[in-house]
Amino acid sequence: MSAMLRSLRIRHLALVEELAWELPAGFTSITGETGAGKSIIIGALKFLLGERADRSVVRAGATAASIDAVFSLADPKEINAFLEERGIDPCTENGEEGELILKRNIAVEGNGRQFINGSPCNLSVLKELGTRLVDLHGPHDHQSLFSRQEQTLLLDRYAEALPLRESYQECRAAVIAARREIAELESLSGGTHRLAQLQEEVEEIISANLSLEEEDLLNSRYKAASNSRRLIELSAATITRLEDEERGVGIALAESVRLLRDLGRLDERAGIHLEKLERLGEDLDLLLSELRDYAETIEVDAGELQQLEERVNLLGTLRRKYGPTMADVIARGEESARELERLSSLADLKEAAAHRLDSAMQKLTVSAQLLGEKRRSGSQKLAAIVAEELNDLGFKQAGFEITLEPQSEPGPDGAELAEFLFAPNPGEPFQPLRAIASSGEISRVMLALKSALAAQDKIPLLVFDEIDANVGGEIASKVAGKMRELGRGHQVLCITHLPQVAAAASAQFMVMKSVINARTETQLSSVAGEDRVTEIARMLGGVTDSAKTHARALLKS
Repeated sequence: MSAMLRSLRIRHLALVEELAWELPAGFTSITGETGAGKSIIIGALKFLLGERADRSVVRAGATAASIDAVFSLADPKEINAFLEERGIDPCTENGEEGELILKRNIAVEGNGRQFINGSPCNLSVLKELGTRLVDLHGPHDHQSLFSRQEQTLLLDRYAEALPLRESYQECRAAVIAARREIAELESLSGGTHRLAQLQEEVEEIISANLSLEEEDLLNSRYKAASNSRRLIELSAATITRLEDEERGVGIALAESVRLLRDLGRLDERAGIHLEKLERLGEDLDLLLSELRDYAETIEVDAGELQQLEERVNLLGTLRRKYGPTMADVIARGEESARELERLSSLADLKEAAAHRLDSAMQKLTVSAQLLGEKRRSGSQKLAAIVAEELNDLGFKQAGFEITLEPQSEPGPDGAELAEFLFAPNPGEPFQPLRAIASSGEISRVMLALKSALAAQDKIPLLVFDEIDANVGGEIASKVAGKMRELGRGHQVLCITHLPQVAAAASAQFMVMKSVINARTETQLSSVAGEDRVTEIARMLGGVTDSAKTHARALLKS
């Protein structure tokens, strides 16, 4: 047996003051008078496995209730992996086995607390762990076999499709990983729009071949080129004005020189003025020569002017878009180029991820088809076996079917989900197990399924709360036999009112109420030997000699 509940301790819960229970392996029956408190045992297990608890369950006068349990695990590897993923201490070693310790406190005031191997945890973790350890079957419980995911898993185990299921899940994980990678790369790159924007910026800035020194020189050249005609006009006008025969400076200067020469002939002192005036004439000649040379250097080139104008406009546009200064424009281009290089590599990564996604999707499709074929083959065989088990349990003309419903998108359990359908009476439509109204029918269908799937069901502890409801006679014996069979591969606890079921158990415990110190308490004790004969006789209808004889016969059989 992979695991078993070794001990259960309950304190201050409802009518229980303190209860310590050392549990055996195999099939154990729990009996007692109606109202003795058998439901408290099941309630304690439910609380321990994550069910929410009202503070009213705490025994009157106590500040808190507590439930402790110790499980022995033949191979704790899987449970330890579950615990370590959630930051919880793994199971301790006890010889060759692992020891799992669960504890739940329910406080009257404040919040309760729960622990796994001494590590605090929340109820959801406790509940998730509980689904791996205990399967509770009661009239009002949601049972694991009602889940379509669980039904699908059990079908896969029966059909020996677990390797295909594992392969499918690996393919699906690859699909999910590729999709996640593409989404992450998309978020990093900002999408195709950002890539196009960067490409435009880099092309616009880098292709302009900018430099910090160019702008001043360009502006000077453009200013000169755009004013070339005016420069020529002004130079010509200046030369004309200087050389004008009527009003020019040269004519006036020449006339002044003649006058000063006449003056010098009359007065030698005027000679100094003549020399200065003659030097002015030489300077004027030199000025005219230089002005003519300057005018000849000015060229009127419409093509160059257009090119310069276009270049000036380009630089102005780049400054407005990426500036305000030319240094800012150049820096923006360099930054955009670096980002573009990075995003271009991301684009390559996205393309590679897209190829991986296509490949993974193809493999997923093939894997899902193979898994579906295996399921369809196994579903018919399993349905036939469950139908036989139901026939043994009194459903002589009941029907049982397994359908496979395709999913809109392949999910964690495959491209389809199994649905177990049951029709208890001829002519009635098949309904999902979760739609069964009668608790007696639910219990027997669950027992039939457990019997048919015993080899595939890995949950170690099965708890049946009055699974024998509304059955008796020959059917009761059938139920007892099937419970005993389940006990060979699982630890089975069964609260029962049927003497046939109680007698079939390898061990029996009795729940009773006692008055101690003027307070009612629920207690649990093992019954064996004549005590067990007496308890089964009571269940048969009364502790008489004939009832005891019948009880002994049941125990012997």
